[in-house]
Formats: sequence, structure tokens, C-alpha cells
Amino acid sequence: MRLVSAICCILFSAVGVTAQPLQLLPENSHYFQYDGKPTLLVGSGEHYGAVVNLDFDYKTYLATLAADGLNNTRLFTGAYVEKQGDFGIQKNTLAPRSGRLILPWARSEQSGYALGGNKFDLSRWDEAYFERLRDFISRAQQLGIIVEVTLFSSYYGTGWPYSPFNPANNINQTDAIRPLQANTLQNGNLLKYQEQYVRKLVRELNSFRNLYYEIQNEPWADLKDTVLTRNEYHTSPDGKRDWRATLEVSSQASLQWQRRVASWIVSEEENLLQNHLISQNISNFRYPILDLDPNVSIYTFHYALPEAVTDNYALNRVIGFNETGFAGQADRTYRRQAWRFLMAGGGLFNHLDYSFSVGGEIGQDTTYRRSTTPGGGSPALRRQLGAMKRYLDRFDLTQLSPDPTFVKASPGAVTQTLKNGKNGWLIYAEPFSPNSFLLQVNLPKGDYHAEWADAETGQVLKSGSAEPSGSLAAPPGTRDLILRIIKF
Repeated sequence: MRLVSAICCILFSAVGVTAQPLQLLPENSHYFQYDGKPTLLVGSGEHYGAVVNLDFDYKTYLATLAADGLNNTRLFTGAYVEKQGDFGIQKNTLAPRSGRLILPWARSEQSGYALGGNKFDLSRWDEAYFERLRDFISRAQQLGIIVEVTLFSSYYGTGWPYSPFNPANNINQTDAIRPLQANTLQNGNLLKYQEQYVRKLVRELNSFRNLYYEIQNEPWADLKDTVLTRNEYHTSPDGKRDWRATLEVSSQASLQWQRRVASWIVSEEENLLQNHLISQNISNFRYPILDLDPNVSIYTFHYALPEAVTDNYALNRVIGFNETGFAGQADRTYRRQAWRFLMAGGGLFNHLDYSFSVGGEIGQDTTYRRSTTPGGGSPALRRQLGAMKRYLDRFDLTQLSPDPTFVKASPGAVTQTLKNGKNGWLIYAEPFSPNSFLLQVNLPKGDYHAEWADAETGQVLKSGSAEPSGSLAAPPGTRDLILRIIKF
């Protein structure tokens, strides 16, 4: 633990204050601790433009998340923006209309920014932006919402023309580099401005408890060293593979730059009151992480499989699933993804919810369903995720861990199990037919209570004593179920 953090902990303890920044749970570092309480993070948020888009009513948005029982959202801070229609996303909150974009840097007197208005002056800050940013974080803190502050993003071959770091969009004569160089240490004088940007954000947000920093969104999208075949059967007639059939990870040039960014956060906070967790975005789907950065405490994946957790559980860090999509629009798809990931031992799940838009900050805009938007989202899904979080909050996170040997057999269903100490288990089951299936478990001798609940609502469907044989009959139906077993 860094020195300032240790001193702060002593001071907090001396005055009996539990209000500390989000941290890893000391007794079980696969989860978080916030305000002295164990917690996991669950969100279903807008497309990351809540602050940079002046038309977006973030007050209503944050109140909606809190009312739905969710406690996580993701935020891009200005190094990367989009234009309407990028990635097929309609009503994209990260793509403000002309004249309604606000970034950390002040506008100059020179016209010519790619998305309209004057170019940026990277040597001057826009105080109106930081006032809006601080208000967003402050309101989230009041509502118990933790914010993932994402500092950078890949440019995907299309986004560099809009970046304020692009020399065409600023008056500071940043070096003319190839877009793929932007987030590397070989980016000329751009590195200086990137460091100033990170350090400024860290200073501005240091007093808040309810945030962690993510270094870069999807770094593998621009710079990748390794591409492994994930699905040999998903090949087009010309032999090319869809990105969903491959596993891509960041190049060494990207990883070196990410380490430098993390070091800026750490060194800036050495002289500040509070230290915040740092997150690194690893890959899509799954990947056994190597080349660990000691400054990183959270590892996140996009479109993640439960194996992303099991591959990396031994790292004793939080493994998160912080962006969903590309799996249709059905609520049940993303509900089941959330349950699978958290039941594997994950500590963070954030759904990318396209039902939020400018003018639709209560999250009921379903017009995206008639477009090419690559995902889903709805009030119903947020209620389901809120019910999931409330259910999991009943358990002692200090003692929760995966137990893959507890279920011996589950013909007709797939299951995942978490052990709650020595005398409790939680099983998530996805049946394949409407018939009741029989679960065979390795139940130690003793008297146990078994409670089946609906994973969509949390409503108890069936309860009673568990059979000494370890056989448990599930209620009939095809909806996913939760089984809680506790010792009398």
C-alpha cells in the first residue's frame, strides 16, 4: 500500500470514519470494499458520453440507475469521441450534435475542428468541463454509484480524425503521427499532452471516493500482437475470420504505454489525499493474463465468457465484464451473461444499455431496436440486474468463492456454483427443457435448507429441506434458476 494511503487509513481509523475510496476487499480481493462494506459492482449504463455531451441530462440518468438498484457506470473523459452513426449506433451519447461537445481543453480562436467549432488549445483547460465532470462524480457518489473513469480509447481506424490530439484539431502543433502510434510511447510530443491530461483529471477527482481509473478502452483494437482462433467453424467463404471468432490482445508497444499511464496516476496521487484503484482492459471473451502491472488491481474484459474469471482467479484481483453487446437485443441474453460471469467469481458487471439517449435519460428509449445498434437494454433488464445484485448482496462476500466440484451432475441443465463459507452454497442453473431436472450435489452430512428462486425476479419458487442423498429436484420451467443451500 502506498504511503499516503496508509497514512489516510490511520487517520480515518483514528476518527472512526469509514468513508474511504473504493478498494479491494481485504478478506477477499476478488470483490470490492466501499465505505467499509463488501460490495460487487453491477451497472447498465449509457454509451459513455454523459459528461462530454452537453445535451445529456446526467442528473436524471444517475437517478435512474440508483432507482433500478445499480451501482456502476462507465465514463469516457474526452480523449476519444465519436460521430453519429459510428458502429451503427443511433442516438449515440458519445457523439454530441454540433456545438454541444465539451472536452477538458479550452477552444481556441481558430476554426477548423473536425466535428464543428474552433480547434482546441491543449495548453488551456476548460473549467466548465471540469465543473460538469465534478458534478457528475459528486451526484454519483451521493447515490452510491461507482464510476469507471476511462482515460483513453483505441481509435478503430475511424476515430483519430475527431481526436483533440490530432494536429488537425488543435493549435499546439502536436506531431503528425500515424493513428496507431497515438497510444504508444512513440507518439512524439503527444505524450507530454497525454500526461498533462491524466494528471489534471487525477487532481480534479482526488477528493471523490466513488471511482476507479481504467487506462484504455479496447487497446487490442488498434495494436495487437496475438490473434488466436477462438472458433474454427466461424469462417467466411474467402477464408477471413469474423472478430468474434478470434482472441486478440494488446501489443507490447501498447502495454508499455499503458504502464506509463498507470505510473502517471500513481505518481500524481503520491502527494494527494487519496489513492484510487486502476483497471486494465485485457481483451474480448477470455485470456489468461500475463505481464502483470503491479499498479493494476482490476482486470476487465468485453463480451466476456465466465472463463475470463476462471482463467485468472488465482491472480486474486477483481475480474470485471464491463461492456456487453453484439449478442442481439433480448434482455434474457444479457441477464444470463451477468449471472454466468458473477457466478464464476467475477466482481464487476456493466451492461452497455442503448435505451439511454439524449431526451431518454430515464432509459426507456427503445427506438434502437429498429436500427443497427449492436446491443440491447431496457427498464426490464435493469430491474433484472438490480434483482440479481440484491440477491447476491445477501451473501458474505468475504467468504464467497467458486466451487466447481459441488455439483456432481445436472442432466438437463448447466450450472455454476459459489461456496459461501463452509456451510452454504449458491447454484445458478440454466435448464434446457420445461421438465424438472435433478441436481446431484456433494452435500456434507448435516441438515440443510434448500431454496429455489427465479433468476429474473429473485422470487422464491420452492423451498424445503435438502435430501440427505444430495438430490434436489428443480421446479419445472425453462427460465434460469438460483438454488440457495444453507446448513441449519
